[in-house]
Amino acid sequence: MVVTKALLDAGSTRWAQGGIAAALGPEDDPEQHLRDTLSAGVGICDEAAVRLLVTDGPGRVRELAALGAAFDLAAGGGDFALTREGGHSRNRVVHAGGDATGLEVERALIAAVRADPEVEVIEHALVLDLLRAPSVGGGPTPVAGLTLHVLGEGSRDGVGAVLARAVVLATGGLGQIFASTTNPPVSTGDGVALAMRAGAEVADLEFVQFHPTALWLGGAARGQQPLVSEAVRGEGAVLIDGSGTRVMPEDGHPLRDLAPRDVVTKQMSRVMSRTGTDHLFLDARGLGEEVLLRRFPTIVATCRSHGIDPVVDPIPVTPAAHYASGGVRTDLHGQVASPQGPIPGLYACGEVACTGVHGANRLASNSLLEGLVFAARIGDALPAALAEQREALDPVGEAGVLPAATMRDLTTTMTDGAGVLRSAASLEAAAKSLGELGRRLADGEGSGGTEQWEATNAHLVASALVAAAGVRRETRGCHWREDFPDAQDNFRGHLVTHLTGEGTLSTEYRPVAS
Repeated sequence: MVVTKALLDAGSTRWAQGGIAAALGPEDDPEQHLRDTLSAGVGICDEAAVRLLVTDGPGRVRELAALGAAFDLAAGGGDFALTREGGHSRNRVVHAGGDATGLEVERALIAAVRADPEVEVIEHALVLDLLRAPSVGGGPTPVAGLTLHVLGEGSRDGVGAVLARAVVLATGGLGQIFASTTNPPVSTGDGVALAMRAGAEVADLEFVQFHPTALWLGGAARGQQPLVSEAVRGEGAVLIDGSGTRVMPEDGHPLRDLAPRDVVTKQMSRVMSRTGTDHLFLDARGLGEEVLLRRFPTIVATCRSHGIDPVVDPIPVTPAAHYASGGVRTDLHGQVASPQGPIPGLYACGEVACTGVHGANRLASNSLLEGLVFAARIGDALPAALAEQREALDPVGEAGVLPAATMRDLTTTMTDGAGVLRSAASLEAAAKSLGELGRRLADGEGSGGTEQWEATNAHLVASALVAAAGVRRETRGCHWREDFPDAQDNFRGHLVTHLTGEGTLSTEYRPVAS
């Protein structure tokens, strides 16, 4: 059974423009992909997980193509057309429809699911919490299913439950905890929050990647912003300021405009701060109309719908929250970890999970690849791991949910205090504000509806993120501390957080395994 709180195609996958990274070219190999991924991760990737990613990746991409995903082919046909994105030393990004890779991947997967009579799909059902089973021998409490808030057709207040021998979380990211994001409205951190309430550990939450080039729609714009793919820079576009000066200096990163995203975003932030503006420009005019329309038809159409023609106009862009490198901590088979050990029956993959492959900064187009590789590993591991259906205990009562209006204050707090630029003062202010927001409880009509649960989940995730960011007193990857501008060896590891029995957050440092 597949359960989703909106429609099956409403997640982040459809918005992935660039493609899937895999060592498929004749001059490429998994070792080069491994090196590029470890470099982007700035010292804290799990090398064993990365090696699985890059080794299994090419085969998984070919499987997806065999399933029906129509990737773009090179001139003359036969081989995949490959492009390059920031941080990659080779052309290794497979794409579809020019800049509509995620949409094509999602189309193929949904078609396969719909065609399988053994898969039941439940839409309009928000997962609230996991059902637990009695613990055996003092170990982690096993999972026996989950509870649902069912909207259904014309209904907003239904409840339900699913009994299951295993639950796989694939709930996506948490970008909606920030005021400006490339994430869709459904990305409110629900999976991370419910896993934490079930005793799971989360790791690396402080490493939120801000994409350098979200389409700037004005200073008042909030919520999901259109993405201008990194692949546009891969084809030769460059970042400029209002006077036409290149943003990425010649004596900066050797890859210049194709440097890893954290490097580009930080330089953009420096330039915007120095010039007192809230946006810069991506100049793609040199690519020419034929290339722009062939490779980036979706981006061109989106820009034109907002009165910008990339053929003749520089595209106004600004950084926006894009991807959560951290999430629910898992092992190499996707099983979720707790302080007492792996949680029986609970798995996670995709952006909700922290497999260890991204470290402090995700390499471009490794996200769809991670979903493919680790979902397959979960599928391979499940048959041997499934126990008989466990007895489900009564759900643990919650203290209450927060008002839906909490989200606006929460997103402002997170953007101001825990956005691209962070400091002890900004993080302390964010923690104080989140503490005050957490004392609000929803009452009256609609209490316990989807919007209230989303606000409650977002608040827990935001609180855990701010706690970890406050502990990490260094700058590493996409975590930038103004008061600690350098990386520190004593932080070359992971910050792992869980909820204690008293409902407080506990964060501990764990060095990277040598």
